[in-house]
Amino acid sequence: MDKLNGMKEKIISIIIFLFAGTAKCFAQDIQFSRILADAEKQANVMLAEIPKAKLAHSQATAATPGSEGQELVSARTLDSGKLKLVSSRDWTSGFFAGELWFLYESTGKAEWRTEAEKYTAKMEREKTNGGTHDMGFKIYCSFGNGYRITKDPHYKEVIIQSARTLATRFNPKAGVIKSWDNRARWKYPVIIDNMMNLELLFAATQLTGDSSFYKIAVSHADATMRNHFRGNFSSFHVLDYDTATGKVLQRTTHQGYSDASAWSRGQAWGLYGFTMCYRFTKDKRYLQQAENIAAFMTLHKNFPKDFVPYYDYDDPAIPNVVKDASAAAVMASALYELSLYSKKGASYKKIADAILRSLTKNYRSVEGENKGFILLHSTGSKPSNSEVDVPLTYADYYYLEALLRAKKLNEKKNLGLTPTQ
Repeated sequence: MDKLNGMKEKIISIIIFLFAGTAKCFAQDIQFSRILADAEKQANVMLAEIPKAKLAHSQATAATPGSEGQELVSARTLDSGKLKLVSSRDWTSGFFAGELWFLYESTGKAEWRTEAEKYTAKMEREKTNGGTHDMGFKIYCSFGNGYRITKDPHYKEVIIQSARTLATRFNPKAGVIKSWDNRARWKYPVIIDNMMNLELLFAATQLTGDSSFYKIAVSHADATMRNHFRGNFSSFHVLDYDTATGKVLQRTTHQGYSDASAWSRGQAWGLYGFTMCYRFTKDKRYLQQAENIAAFMTLHKNFPKDFVPYYDYDDPAIPNVVKDASAAAVMASALYELSLYSKKGASYKKIADAILRSLTKNYRSVEGENKGFILLHSTGSKPSNSEVDVPLTYADYYYLEALLRAKKLNEKKNLGLTPTQ
């Protein structure tokens, strides 16, 4: 078995090297200053459009702004060309604040810090919301970036309280954190996306010295690695657990083509999540898992020549199906980090460069249009016909994160990936 695994690893290494070589035409110098300046312009458009959308919503619904804790705090997407706003309870609500922190980090301009602080503050009420697993997306993308950049002690307190709240959703018998509540189809659903929220727990241990957060994160990662993945290292989307026995009841999808298919953003969440787990634990099992996921994603017969995945790897209508720029952005950001840890790092960086260049060249909005979103052609849930071929705020977030990671790598700078760096 060891000999077989070694041969497989060697084959994967050769193929990835050859694949990366074909990407050289894409991996030309990326004009970071110009792209970031364009992102600033789009952010200013968004900042001007959000108040207009709030007013339109209030007039259409006769609702009192901020009533019942449902204040609309940030933009999620475009719906029939109109800006769709969400409350802090929405899983996407913290991404725009994170984008503003990225702009402050990259430019040093005080106005971006002011806006980032304002939009981050709108998220604080979520620190005690135990009804969701999305605490990492909401709090770590906003407060986490804010603390990483400013070391504001109040931001640290919010991060720690949010981790305590997230920990309440952990079931020791199953060894995992519950994703969704009030779902008839599943008893105890756990989605691959949940890997992203482990970063909050790992960070909380670094900030407090309390290992309980770390242990929960490791338990969840181990169970996910054991139960969520097929033999080819593609991931199921939703698993249903029996909390009395810890056994898996169902392996299904909610946003992919079918229960047996590989939903592209789910694969990207897994790639990013296990790379991040290696960052905090240095457990080589997580590094190998990330490498195997990267191989599945990049070597698949349906991985497009422009490096931006279709919404699902297994839809039989490919190539006549929609793409998902958000999956590409998450994938690029993850590969930049993975390039720091893996012996195949140079190849991973070349592929990430190719993805980033393709997104920049072919998937960006025209300046001043699309209410300030940066990327076009993302897909939220194709089976539900929801947010299909539209801008999505998390696509913009991970695009900017990938862009800044690429810039720092090119400048031989520390990526600053943990709250203590």
